[in-house]
Amino acid sequence: MSHIKPTLIILAAGIGSRYGGLKQVDKIGPSGETIIDYSVFDAARAGFGKVVFVIRKDIEEEFKEVFENRFDNAIEVDYVFQELDNLPEGFTVPEERVKPWGTCHAVLMAINKVKEPFAVINADDFYGAEAFKTIAEFLTDTNITDSEFSMIGYHLNKTLSEYGYVSRGVCQTNSKGYLVDVVEREKIAIQNEKITYEKDDEFIELTGNETVSMNFWGFQPSYFKYVKDQFTKFLKDNINKPKSEFYIPYSVNKLIKENKIKLKVLESDAKWFGVTYKEDKPVVIQKIQELVGQGVYPEKLWS
Repeated sequence: MSHIKPTLIILAAGIGSRYGGLKQVDKIGPSGETIIDYSVFDAARAGFGKVVFVIRKDIEEEFKEVFENRFDNAIEVDYVFQELDNLPEGFTVPEERVKPWGTCHAVLMAINKVKEPFAVINADDFYGAEAFKTIAEFLTDTNITDSEFSMIGYHLNKTLSEYGYVSRGVCQTNSKGYLVDVVEREKIAIQNEKITYEKDDEFIELTGNETVSMNFWGFQPSYFKYVKDQFTKFLKDNINKPKSEFYIPYSVNKLIKENKIKLKVLESDAKWFGVTYKEDKPVVIQKIQELVGQGVYPEKLWS
């Protein structure tokens, strides 16, 4: 085992449009903890040395009010900003663009702050302690080359919301557990006890055992260079499409197809949960309470 402590990048610049309001700071734990608190707690316990929050300038005050001094003794904290006008030289933001440039652009914002292996997660997803341990082991394994990446794979049926559609990246792996392809499936829902997704006005059934990506990735620092090049190309092709976004699965898929990287899918039996819809919140509060009851987390995370 190496002594390099991996870093955790938390993507917290999302607007939370489906949910309404800044859900990153919503209280769901018994002592007012947010989902972010549990992620940072799990990461620190798993051996991560630093957390970098990707936020927007306009939520900085509200965000720091909650988190600024919270993790002082547990882990080092840093911030970077994802703004529309943070573009490579020669590009300007088209007038009609309001949407952020996507998760890959968010990761790219941390290029000057992260020099060690790192994981990437969403701010509003609860991944479970075991997932952080698993990815930390991968990231600190000295036999891993700088072109070997990873992700935590969840079983689809453990990642659904009872209150509406979700989108998931459905993964195909080879016999050695490496990713071959990840395909974004939209409008996945439970209908009449079946799991289906919608494509071209048709409902297609899924088994529920599919491995899906919940945006929990493990990267080597070499990823930044790849993303930088890809983003420039993405802008050349898409800058005038106001809804186009540069996503991590798209980036990773491309690198795999070009044989530049290998990506190991680390299977997890953990039940993921998140607040996609307002109605998800009571469910999450109850699940956290159960985990506290089982002794997985203390009643109060930060004393």
